[in-house]
Amino acid sequence: MIDLNNESGHHADEKGLIQLATFALDQLRIHPQSDLSIVLVDEATMSEYHERFMGLPGPTDVLSFPMDELRAPSDDEEEAPRGLLGDIVLCPQVTERQAAENGRRPEEEAEYLLVHGLLHLLGHDHAEPDEKAVMFGLNDRIIALWQSRKEG
Repeated sequence: MIDLNNESGHHADEKGLIQLATFALDQLRIHPQSDLSIVLVDEATMSEYHERFMGLPGPTDVLSFPMDELRAPSDDEEEAPRGLLGDIVLCPQVTERQAAENGRRPEEEAEYLLVHGLLHLLGHDHAEPDEKAVMFGLNDRIIALWQSRKEG
């Protein structure tokens, strides 16, 4: 089940974000009954979370809080993992500001960051160059498939 709470005070395509999360989980072969929470917050709340959980000042675009440490199944595994994925926290105000820097519309930036947050929940990271290449490559592939699905 995917639960989305918009506490940001800003309009967001909540239905579209849920559809994308469902699509991404399917692409990653995560059990469809796994639980995911998406929360949209304002800048003050995101700043507080960023400082409390990451030790960094100011708001950020996305934070992920994994629960059951689920991982996508390997190619030889038939059974998809099921459990609590965790929480993805997005800040629409930050997303809107940085969208242009990344050559995307605000909705596209939110979609990209949602997938990015989801990959973090599944154990992906980008601290090392090889990890970054894998994570961003997967992020780009899922977004490209999503875009082609929306256009088709």
